[in-house]
Order: sequence, then structure tokens, then C-alpha cells
Amino acid sequence: MAVKLRLRRMGKKRQPIYKVVAADVRSPRDGKFIEAIGLYNPKTDPAEINIQEERALYWLGVGAIPTETVRNILKRSGILLKRELLKDGLDEEKINARMEEFFAAHNKKLEKTLEKKPAVKEEKTEEISESAPEAQETVSEESKAEETEEKTEN
Repeated sequence: MAVKLRLRRMGKKRQPIYKVVAADVRSPRDGKFIEAIGLYNPKTDPAEINIQEERALYWLGVGAIPTETVRNILKRSGILLKRELLKDGLDEEKINARMEEFFAAHNKKLEKTLEKKPAVKEEKTEEISESAPEAQETVSEESKAEETEEKTEN
């Protein structure tokens, strides 16, 4: 029996929440699964990822193949890095040190993206407020020019 780690859609319309499950390849997307190993909520900012690390490592160890999306989720949560380090035969201290480095770098990226988002919104509101008076001035100038042309023709 071939097993895949994949997403199972749940939630409401336009509010998806996904379970990360180990399922037989032949079963449908939202059908029967072997085990649920986590949750993924893409609607939060940043996306919420809760995966049972031990169970994910177990399923990867016995040959379960993750889909592309699940592979990306496992990369973001650091599980694939830990699996590679365990394969290399590193001891626990080195693995913990590498995982701390990974999470520190990951947190820096998150902070940068969170800092940029409000700045982008502020810039857009400034551009809109600045461009609005200019647009009104150009419209009024055009209307004045048309009025003067009509007066000169009469």
C-alpha cells in the first residue's frame, strides 16, 4: 500500500482549513485516511502550521511521499531539515544547534515580512490621497479650458 502525506480540506466556504494526513494513494482527497498528523490554516497571517513532528518523521521514515504543498509546509516547519540531519547521523547537540539556527533565521524572515506589510499599506493610502487632489485639479483645468473654447466660439 502506497502512502502519501497530503492535505484534507475542511472548514467552511472561502474559509479553508486543511488537515495534514497520511492516506492511501487510491483514496479520495477528503475520503478515508490512515492518520491525521497536523493542521494547516492558510488564511491567517502568517499561515498557521501545527504538525506532530514525531509522527511526520515516522511516516517519512517508512516511505510516505509528501505532496508538493505538504513538502513546502514541512520545510517551513523545519521537519525536513531535522530528517536530513538524522539521516546524516549527527548527535542530538548538533541537531539542536542547527535547528535553533534555522528557527532564528526563519523568525528574522517573518519579522521582515511583517514590518514591510504595514509600510506598503501606508504608502498606498498616501499615494491615493496625494493623487486625488491632482486628479481633481486636472479635471477642473480641462473643464475650464473647454468653457473658454465654448465662449470664444459663441
